Amino acid sequence: VIRTISGVYSSETKQDPDFVKAQQMCEEFAKREGRQPRIMIAKMGQDGHDRGAKVVATGYADCGFDVDMGPLFQTPAEAARMAVENDVHILGVSSLAAGHKTLIPQVIEELKKLGREDILVTAGGVIPAQDYDFLYKAGVAAIFGPGTRIPLSAIKMLEILEGE
Repeated sequence: VIRTISGVYSSETKQDPDFVKAQQMCEEFAKREGRQPRIMIAKMGQDGHDRGAKVVATGYADCGFDVDMGPLFQTPAEAARMAVENDVHILGVSSLAAGHKTLIPQVIEELKKLGREDILVTAGGVIPAQDYDFLYKAGVAAIFGPGTRIPLSAIKMLEILEGE
């Protein structure tokens, strides 16, 4: 059972202007779309732990996203299927063990096979900067490296969803 705890992130950042902006953007999105922006955080391949992914998931939930957490060791096909079944707007792939150059293009291809290339794919975690261009060319909408502030990544994803 995957557990995330809401309120922890917001209790520390509720005065942060970027956090407030992210919350407002989520509210505006929900009014326009009739539901909260929905993201699934996926850990594919042999990544050994999901602590960072859970921190990110908690932060996005506190910003106003509906968040789904995929289990550890998913295949790209499993992650894509779960994203489609959960009708997410964004599939956020958390990478630690250097599988990003194979697993992320595969999950994008699986989403296409399922007719859901409209689901934005983002990448986060330990990804060398020299691999960013490869991932963008493969179809990744945004990359968030170590140290990226959660409200800023939330704002960026919402801007992409809104076509800004």
